[in-house]
Amino acid sequence: MAKSLRSKWKRKMRAEKRKKNAPKELARLKQALSLDKKGEADMSDLQEIATVVPADKITKQTDVEMAEQEEEGDGKMDMDKKRSKKTLLDEHGQYPAWMSQRQAKKMKAIRVTKKTGKVKKKKGIAW
Repeated sequence: MAKSLRSKWKRKMRAEKRKKNAPKELARLKQALSLDKKGEADMSDLQEIATVVPADKITKQTDVEMAEQEEEGDGKMDMDKKRSKKTLLDEHGQYPAWMSQRQAKKMKAIRVTKKTGKVKKKKGIAW
């Protein structure tokens, strides 16, 4: 961009605003990092907003939950069991929702040519 008067003025005003807010921002950062105290984080303000849980407790819980899941099942995803892996058709002859119309058309063309043995000509401009 060009150095217009407007952009110069905006840059100047932003710099002044940064100078004005710098001490407040530094104090907030120090308080957040608790550098102005003895080095430990002050969690009293955070406990009003959110529940503070130690990391060790969370990792132990996830380890226990993973062990329970392994015991319960074989860890496979719940999928549509009645879908053909080769053609991707379900029991009603429908393709999955994520498949585009173009892909479905190609799959159908492949399936039809295998059944009949005849290649269907595509519609297009005849030269």
